[in-house]
Amino acid sequence: MSSMNISLKKEAYEFLRSFKSEDKSFSDVILEFKEGKKNSNVMELFGALKYKGINLAERKRIMKEFRDSFNKRMEETRKKMEKIRHDRHG
Repeated sequence: MSSMNISLKKEAYEFLRSFKSEDKSFSDVILEFKEGKKNSNVMELFGALKYKGINLAERKRIMKEFRDSFNKRMEETRKKMEKIRHDRHG
C-alpha cells in the first residue's frame, strides 16, 4: 500500500484526532467516514470545528441542543402559521 503526505489545518487535525484511537490510523478514521461508519449524517457534524478545545462528546451535545432548539422554533412557527391560515379561511 502506498502513502502520501498531506497538510491539514490544526483544527482539521484535532478534529480527526478526536476520532482516532491507538489501534486506528488517521487513514482508518478517514476511510470510516468515507464508508459511512462514522457520523454519516452531515448535520451531526455541522459546526464541529467551531468548538476548539471541547471534546467530541461535548461538541455533539452542544450541536444536539442547537438542533433541538431550532426544531422547536420551527414547530412553533408552523403552528402559528397554521392558526393564522385557519383564522383567515375559517
